[in-house]
Amino acid sequence: MPLFDTTLLLLLEGYAWLPSRWREAQGEMIRTRLLGQRAVVLRGPDAARFFYDDNHVQRAPALPEPIKSTLFGHGAVHGLDQGAHRARKAMFMGLMTPESVASLVRETTAAWDETVATWPGRGEVVLFDEAARVLTTGVCRWAGIPLDEEEAGPLAADLVAMVDGFGSPGARHWRARGARVRREAWLAEMVEDVRRGGSRVPPTSALGVVAAHREPDGQPLAARLAAVELLNLVRPTVAVAWFLTFAAHAMHNWPVTRVRLNDDVDGAYAEAFAHEVRRFYPFAPFVAGKAAKDLTWKGEPILADWLVLLDVWGQNHDPALWPNPCSFDPQRFIGREIGPYDLIPQGGGDPATGHRCPGEPVAVGLLEALAPRLARLDYTLPPQDLTVSPYRIPARVADGFVLRPVGAAVHREPVVSRPRPQVHPL
Repeated sequence: MPLFDTTLLLLLEGYAWLPSRWREAQGEMIRTRLLGQRAVVLRGPDAARFFYDDNHVQRAPALPEPIKSTLFGHGAVHGLDQGAHRARKAMFMGLMTPESVASLVRETTAAWDETVATWPGRGEVVLFDEAARVLTTGVCRWAGIPLDEEEAGPLAADLVAMVDGFGSPGARHWRARGARVRREAWLAEMVEDVRRGGSRVPPTSALGVVAAHREPDGQPLAARLAAVELLNLVRPTVAVAWFLTFAAHAMHNWPVTRVRLNDDVDGAYAEAFAHEVRRFYPFAPFVAGKAAKDLTWKGEPILADWLVLLDVWGQNHDPALWPNPCSFDPQRFIGREIGPYDLIPQGGGDPATGHRCPGEPVAVGLLEALAPRLARLDYTLPPQDLTVSPYRIPARVADGFVLRPVGAAVHREPVVSRPRPQVHPL
């Protein structure tokens, strides 16, 4: 029986697309068509190990143009394989040492503390928007990117747009394209200025390192490509705004977590909470590559050039890995060693050699630092929509988590009351 193309169903169903296909599947694999191509879907730690082996699956041929033009950029490290990928990845890994990650977390928490001090005088604030600006300020300070205070908001909006538009064919997608063009040009000019000696930046800063980087052939990155890779350092950091807003959502729906974050002495619970937020809440529904050659998965054939999808959402909610996976329970990570192919919201395997995001420690470190700060804040919630729809990719808390610091004056009308906060089951 010929397979019909399920691209439209993906656009309509969002995160529910793969759960629906698994319910119809027979065996260990989904067979379908996506974007007009034969595709198979795998899930589980063994599948992740299989998927992240460059001899099995290559990422470069599978990245569609809309993703390159919004999320990653053309020519980015995400679209490289084998030796070219490892060489470029080494530049990122050099910037993601424990000391460098700690520096980024310090800069961002300082920006958070500065911003939160202004909230009581402003009435209601939207946590998602505030977090994006704080993260933009912190990562630019860390990266050596000059940024005036009035520029932080527009830059944060552009960085959010790049992430927010990768999974949508409509207006969000075109905003993302415009934001990328604008910010690549801005950073390319900055890189050229550094190379001319017009701007002095620390050579160990992200801007300094990327501007000075040379490819295996000895040539520097073209200024526009250097801008692409700078954005691939800055943009994922700002994307932590999604996770921090989800963290607030979790504290609201499971108040015991807020109490435990306040009582956390050694940081173990904050780390576990950060992992559970990344596991529980939806972000990337899957990752994709192309079969490098004819393959076999558990006795089933996968032919060369077929799309191979790894079900990230499904693995992060697999009851065989995570008992009671639809319960938000940070305790599951206390004392548990996480295997390189178990928890994969930001990829699997070794970040130094494979496609696992080298910025994962940044996301975890920022959540560890900012979630307890958020838990200690004294605020109330006006009526609002706190649903997290499974039909929107990437998912967001609907109204961005509006909060009113205790003692703050109200400067605008309250948000219209909407349904009870929830995460929609799939």
